[in-house]
Amino acid sequence: MVKTVGVRFKKAGKIYYFDPEDQEIALDDNVIVETIRGIEFGTAVLGIREVDESEIVAPLKKVLRVATEEDKRIYEVNKKKEKDAFQVCLQKIQQHSLDMKLIDVEYTFDNNKIIFYFTADGRVDFRELVKDLAAVFKTRIELRQIGVRDEAKMIGGIGPCGKSLCCSTHLGEFAPVSIKMAKEQSLSLNPTKISGICGRLMCCLKYEQEAYECARKIMPKVGALVDTPDGRGEVIHSNILKEVVKVMLELVEGNMRVVRDFSVKDIVQIKPGKDFGSVVPDVPIEDFEELKRLED
Repeated sequence: MVKTVGVRFKKAGKIYYFDPEDQEIALDDNVIVETIRGIEFGTAVLGIREVDESEIVAPLKKVLRVATEEDKRIYEVNKKKEKDAFQVCLQKIQQHSLDMKLIDVEYTFDNNKIIFYFTADGRVDFRELVKDLAAVFKTRIELRQIGVRDEAKMIGGIGPCGKSLCCSTHLGEFAPVSIKMAKEQSLSLNPTKISGICGRLMCCLKYEQEAYECARKIMPKVGALVDTPDGRGEVIHSNILKEVVKVMLELVEGNMRVVRDFSVKDIVQIKPGKDFGSVVPDVPIEDFEELKRLED
């Protein structure tokens, strides 16, 4: 086990472990730490604790000190300088007619580097832009291309649910999201209804997926042959949340087959149904291609 403290550098950013040494660091304390980028200002979001060595990347960097009032003043000054640097970079991008969208600017705490985050449809030759920026700011310049999910995380916004984006409020890292998740949760496979403002599948599809996977282990699949209190029949629909299946019975009333709902506790599966692992969404091919693109 290794003694650590968890530090975050941005709101909803990834948590990194550092060595607190013999310092007393409380939750929400601002700290100055040594990183591969240099000296940085962060916030302790996980108090001092021991974690397994498999959860860290050795050797751990050290917490240099709990932030002083002077450190906090420098941090606030850097935040103001980032706004000015953003405007300067916008002007330079226009001067060079570069097809790129500037998203954010970040100063390292020690002012040893300025990082400019941008999005673009393809590769951008920004060598001349870097030279111009270095001439203006007299420090190291890094231009970092990011994806649309990272763009949404940095800018923030309101999701389809009417609340602030999960990625900009509490998600530290992005989890893979697939069409299969939407299919298994019986959601509409209309791309516009299951994609977020970033243009990718909504992160919240992942939240309940584990519960659905556990429920499906006890639920017969569509097409399964089952015995019910009213006789034998075929499962034509399943409601995962209610643990209820709709069964088309072998009974016939008039010219109609009988369809009834049964709890999974009241039926016995005789023959398994379709395997959802290889299901292709029942949507037009153009919509399916669009859904696959949303997974990227």
